[in-house]
Amino acid sequence: MFDIDKDIKKARTLPSEFYTDAKIFAASGEKIFARSWQLVGHTDSVEQLHPKTILPGMLNEPALLVRTQEGIRCISNVCTHRAMLLVEEPCSGDLIRCRYHGRRFSLDGRMLSMPEFDGVENFPSENDDLPEFPFAEMGGFLFAAVSPSVKFWEMTDDIAWLFDRPTTEGLRLTATREYEVNAHWALYCENYLEGFHIPYVHQGLNSVVNYGSYTTDLYKYASIQTGLDDNGDVAARYLFIFPNLMFNFYPWGISVNIVRPVAVDRTIVEFQTFVRDETLLEKGAGADLHTVEMEDEAVVENVQKGVRSRFYDRGRYSPTREQGTHHFHRMIADAMN
Repeated sequence: MFDIDKDIKKARTLPSEFYTDAKIFAASGEKIFARSWQLVGHTDSVEQLHPKTILPGMLNEPALLVRTQEGIRCISNVCTHRAMLLVEEPCSGDLIRCRYHGRRFSLDGRMLSMPEFDGVENFPSENDDLPEFPFAEMGGFLFAAVSPSVKFWEMTDDIAWLFDRPTTEGLRLTATREYEVNAHWALYCENYLEGFHIPYVHQGLNSVVNYGSYTTDLYKYASIQTGLDDNGDVAARYLFIFPNLMFNFYPWGISVNIVRPVAVDRTIVEFQTFVRDETLLEKGAGADLHTVEMEDEAVVENVQKGVRSRFYDRGRYSPTREQGTHHFHRMIADAMN
């Protein structure tokens, strides 16, 4: 259904119906998001609590991050009896008990007991245990998946160097914030994936990042944009992991954006701020992220209006500035097809 030429000089963008059709939007949930790895937490927020801690988790699928003395794992947050959500807020405990009918589970997801079930045949079985999600950790960041199309290391092996200890050691989650954007999730990602618009949209950021030095490096499931300052030092690195994860590396730490689709024209973007050096917070490319976000949202929301025009269907790419967007569209096309 979607065809993006691998040659950026010949390629045309995704058709406008991808951003406007509710059926295509629903299909992308299964074909793209259910098969992707999602960020579900950070060791900082888990380890600061009691050793046996239960934390709710993940995009469009109720999940639990569970920390025991054996480590952290991710299990289903849905009772296997009548689908009641088991845990509704962070808490600590030695087991999980459903408050609907009293079914109990160990912290590794095994069903322990169930009232009033004497005489039930073939009970309990493996189907009564809580399913466990594929789970991985990188630089303290925790990831899980429903039915991943690739193994975690396949997705991250070529960009894992960004999460080495000098970069991620000492990070503390200091703030979270959500923005509601009246636009399709992919439009938000596309805007992030190119620095082409910086001189036109972000005057403040443009004064910090040298536009002429801006580069984009492509990887199998990710891309890295690098912006230098006028001294030739790295002002910021912007990592995108398909389909919706953004890690922004600044001298003070890492800002994370998680793009959550809600409707064909509505998206929630969660910002998580992980600080390593507070003295650098007000300096450089990561100094005023809220202003940059407001500028981006204004543009993206107008594009959402524009893709509904009967006079627009598909556009072309700048070979020098829109490699990341072209790469993103090719990954979408592969997943949807």
